[in-house]
Amino acid sequence: MTKANTGPRQRVALVFGGSRGIGAAVAERLAADGFAVALTYATRADKADAVVRAIGKSGGSALAIAADSADPVALRAAVDRTVASFGGLDVAVINAGVYRSGPIDTFSVADLDLILQINVRGVFLAIQATAAEMRDGGRIVAIGSNTADRPSGGSAAYAMSKAAVAAMVKGIALDLAPRRITVNTVQPGPTETDLTSGFIATLQNASPLGRAGKPSEIAGLVAYLAGPEADYVTGASLTIDGGFSL
Repeated sequence: MTKANTGPRQRVALVFGGSRGIGAAVAERLAADGFAVALTYATRADKADAVVRAIGKSGGSALAIAADSADPVALRAAVDRTVASFGGLDVAVINAGVYRSGPIDTFSVADLDLILQINVRGVFLAIQATAAEMRDGGRIVAIGSNTADRPSGGSAAYAMSKAAVAAMVKGIALDLAPRRITVNTVQPGPTETDLTSGFIATLQNASPLGRAGKPSEIAGLVAYLAGPEADYVTGASLTIDGGFSL
């Protein structure tokens, strides 16, 4: 853990699933914007520690926390540790998720249950845990997917889970509006990460812009939603996919 700055003006962010890819980019961007950042990881402590070190080298404050996104006790413990370490919580980004694909006639019940457990139940539980401790006027951002609106063959279960997140966010935005906490979904399209390296070239050829997105670009949209200029944006699902879903 890098040294925490608990001054009254520093805002605090918690990134669920912040050890690599989009989550790591979000953690680093929010730290660059002046947030103290806690990030969770499930298995890759080395990746999470690398993000914390990178933030520390840039003069920021960061903390990595082991937490299984399917475990409500672990999620709440991550929130509690964030608040104890940095003095509060202003922004939560829920990025943890899993992807499984396959045709409907062979898709396993085990994969379906895993997708629903992590991508839907886990997101709901993470928002529930953070909302309980978040300061009024805070921000919650769920990382969804453009497949919620444009599924491809074999992606029915995954697309269903991301469509559920978009609907969930609308309802929770209404619940938290009296506290001026905004709740939104960012829906990336094909994005260059280690998890997409095996098939990203095929997908990016279908994009009108002829390329895949960069994690830093997704992080930029999250940073906007976490900032003061997005104070009037809530319940929205914002797609960032280079026109892929047009």
